[in-house]
Amino acid sequence: MRPVHLTIEAKHSSARAGVLHTPHGDILTPAFVPVATKADIKGIESAKFPALGVQTLIANTYHLYLSGLEAVEKGGGVAKFMNWNGPTMTDSGGFQVFSLGSGFGKKVSKFSGEVSPEEAVSVFDEDLATAHGKLAIIDDEGVSFTSHLDGSLHRFTPERSVEIQHRLGADIFFAFDQCTAPTDTYEFQKDAMERTHAWAKRSLSAHRQNFDANTKQGIYGIGQGGQFDDLRRESARTIGDMGFDGFGLGGSFSRKYGDHSLQSALAMLTELPEGMPVHGLGVGEPEDILLGAEHGVDTFDCVTPTRNGRNGGLYTKKGKIQIPNAEHQYDYSPIDEGCECPTCQNHTRAYVHHLFRTREILGPILASMHNVYFLTKLCSDIRESILNGQFEQFKEGFLNKYQG
Repeated sequence: MRPVHLTIEAKHSSARAGVLHTPHGDILTPAFVPVATKADIKGIESAKFPALGVQTLIANTYHLYLSGLEAVEKGGGVAKFMNWNGPTMTDSGGFQVFSLGSGFGKKVSKFSGEVSPEEAVSVFDEDLATAHGKLAIIDDEGVSFTSHLDGSLHRFTPERSVEIQHRLGADIFFAFDQCTAPTDTYEFQKDAMERTHAWAKRSLSAHRQNFDANTKQGIYGIGQGGQFDDLRRESARTIGDMGFDGFGLGGSFSRKYGDHSLQSALAMLTELPEGMPVHGLGVGEPEDILLGAEHGVDTFDCVTPTRNGRNGGLYTKKGKIQIPNAEHQYDYSPIDEGCECPTCQNHTRAYVHHLFRTREILGPILASMHNVYFLTKLCSDIRESILNGQFEQFKEGFLNKYQG
């Protein structure tokens, strides 16, 4: 049996609750996967992860390659290096390649429409904001790019991305792909999809040829196609037939709940083999998680809980609040009534507001901890509702209260 596989425990239409088995432990699904860009969930030490409901995390191949690959590898891989004994994931670097190339300088998101930088799932990587020029050139073989750190020239190919991710040692990693923007044309999306399929085949071949890695790591292929239903379905069929251990829902789509574009992106999942694990790349707003889970997505990652947290944006069951706003200065209630996260159990809105107003670093940390917990708990509640046969009731009840 492959090192990563999914056991489905219960289904409600397409929504499913399961167990994703990995070499470093089981992940109860649906599950939210916090982003640990440089082997850290920004501002949160690994000892706090269990209290926040964190089961796994995803690190960034591009950043770790440029800033610490050898140190991470000699330190025993991403998990051991950061003192985490649970499962880990790594992305392929394709997302950052897009940020450097055709997406450079654009405050666009994986979701179409006007969004503020602090609310977006930003395709433009904020860590590259000080870089200069258009730094990546994509061709059929791979991508050449210059480092945002020192301007040195580098080359990623599917084989190189896989090699780096083998060295990072995550339980689950992703094939190299070409990410696209919501604004790209049909012809561009089609070309990017076909290049992604060719790179997927090469990524899978590079992984399968490494016997040791095959016993320790699972590889997911990524489906593309943007907002176009025919491309999405073609991509799912192609990637699904290649023999990957799982599927990554990539590309771009609309954020609006129930919008046709997002529905089309999720409809591609019906083309996949039964029981294939599905990961929603960059999907992390509560409404999006609910819709993804409804269509059979098992795991989700996104930077939003920590990015929003650093900017004072906090999730509650009634919707988002901005804790720096004056209305919270004398509010001595928890961030979210009934929440069992460490922040809500120990601190008031007034205190967290005070920390932001006085620019104390503890404020963003407490906010980020709460947001991570909120999304891991949401996934846990979705899971319980599926196991109990009450997913529809839970979904409607949540959305009736939540004003995103």
